[in-house]
Amino acid sequence: MKIPIGPGSRVTLHLSLTLEDGTVAETTFGDDPHTFTMGDGSLLPGLELALYGLRPGDTQRLVLSPGQAFGLPDSAQVRWLPRSGFDAALALEPGVIIGFETPAGEELAGSVLSVGEDRVEVDFNHPLAGHAITFAVEILEVVPVQE
Repeated sequence: MKIPIGPGSRVTLHLSLTLEDGTVAETTFGDDPHTFTMGDGSLLPGLELALYGLRPGDTQRLVLSPGQAFGLPDSAQVRWLPRSGFDAALALEPGVIIGFETPAGEELAGSVLSVGEDRVEVDFNHPLAGHAITFAVEILEVVPVQE
């Protein structure tokens, strides 16, 4: 009997995230599958919800609105930072993604929007914010919660 995905299940799957224009933002198809535990924060809540009840061998494809996926861009997440705070050897130009460390020690990615003489405009929104996403999965294995 194939076990359905439930809270706390360990799931191995292939997944792809495709943008409105057909650009594949991420995929494991043709590569190593992704394994995670339901509820561990590896997937967005909207993506996890789409998996509940699926069993090994099942496939699922759905379109998520920006609000269900990575959210809408938030202008408060675009900030001007002093250029002096960047390594002088770093090539700062629009489109460059830079890793920043938060005061809590977490890694946060920011995309350079513009570079001035004294400051750099950085967007800390998720790169897929504002995009509808087509989420496709193939469930390979489900291990139920160990009680």
